[in-house]
Amino acid sequence: MSNTQFSQERFQQAPVVGILRGVDHETLDRIIPIYINAGFSTIEITMNTEGATEMIQKLCAEYPQLNVGAGTVCDMEGLNKALESGAQFIVTPVTNEEVIKKCKSLDIPVFPGALTPTEIHKAWTAGATAVKVFPSSQFGIGYIKDVMAPLNTIPLLPTGGVDLNNIADFFQLGVVGVGMGSSLFPKQFMAKGYEQQLYDHLKAVKSAYESAFQTA
Repeated sequence: MSNTQFSQERFQQAPVVGILRGVDHETLDRIIPIYINAGFSTIEITMNTEGATEMIQKLCAEYPQLNVGAGTVCDMEGLNKALESGAQFIVTPVTNEEVIKKCKSLDIPVFPGALTPTEIHKAWTAGATAVKVFPSSQFGIGYIKDVMAPLNTIPLLPTGGVDLNNIADFFQLGVVGVGMGSSLFPKQFMAKGYEQQLYDHLKAVKSAYESAFQTA
């Protein structure tokens, strides 16, 4: 039986949204079991990936232990395609209030992209589950800290610039989660024959995240 609903409990156990963009079916089949075995449970397929809707359907059907979402959803057309494919949560790079409100009305978790304090507040007010602060890579952890001072009641999910070396720092600030793409799935470890290296890397990221709470 396919999984149809986002599990907040699963996400909280490993609050990392793994972002896959531009992967093919063969790579997906190979790395998803590794991802799950390493202790992760939330995966995002970006809608600008060729065959994204089929991949989302496949993951929902074959991996009931996964939260499967659609990313790079910018408008209602993209949202409708994502929802038709069975996406259990929605991630956007922009603050589209129509998309946010539609997700909220359907009780589908939505993580809209926003950068400035005004955008973050607007996304939250529109009904975001958490706000994806994007692109964090250009601003770093200091920016997140500054934003969280006045907006401490808004759950933030920094995306971009989060890696093995700083993930614990982000969580020590109090973010509810992070989004990670190439820093979670390094290109050199995505190739066939590097399964053990990918697993080791994923386990290291998971341990680094967990260390934020061991030292808190």
